[in-house]
Amino acid sequence: MLSRLPPSSPRCAYLVFCIGVVWVSFGSAYYHYSPSTPALVWDRVPMTIAFMALFSMVVHDRISEQGGRVILWPLVLAGVAAVGYWYWSESQGQGDLRAYGVIQFLPMLLIPLMLMIYSGKGLRAPWLWGALGTYALAKVVEYFDKSIYNATGVVSGHSIKHVLGSFAVLWAVFSVLGYSRRPN
Repeated sequence: MLSRLPPSSPRCAYLVFCIGVVWVSFGSAYYHYSPSTPALVWDRVPMTIAFMALFSMVVHDRISEQGGRVILWPLVLAGVAAVGYWYWSESQGQGDLRAYGVIQFLPMLLIPLMLMIYSGKGLRAPWLWGALGTYALAKVVEYFDKSIYNATGVVSGHSIKHVLGSFAVLWAVFSVLGYSRRPN
């Protein structure tokens, strides 16, 4: 699909997003196979890569193509650094997730603002709204993990979060398909 995207699309950010998402699957599988703080690093780093790439794509589409390209790698580095800081603080007995929280949630607050304020050039806003809403729902069911498991006796909120997260990624990919749409 990358070859179908025009040069004006956020190709690099989209590629980084897809790589991040694929790495999330491996990192999450690794963490769930053998839960530990070091394994959690390999779950969180790819998530920050995907979050930052998505944010860069929206900036590229809604505010500035050049700006979106310029901020991609500094954002990815900031995401990785936030996970590194959390890991270091965890080793010091603090487990400070504030920087990671900013990396995870600030884009999810700023993207809706960009969608409301600026018109886009190619990303399909309804799919982005779907991605954001599905991701928010994933965080809600994750929060109620144990309650959901106690109520169902079969499935936990964490399990549902993984399914909803995959749908959020799918909606984000559908959003990018707006760039590859051929004019009539």
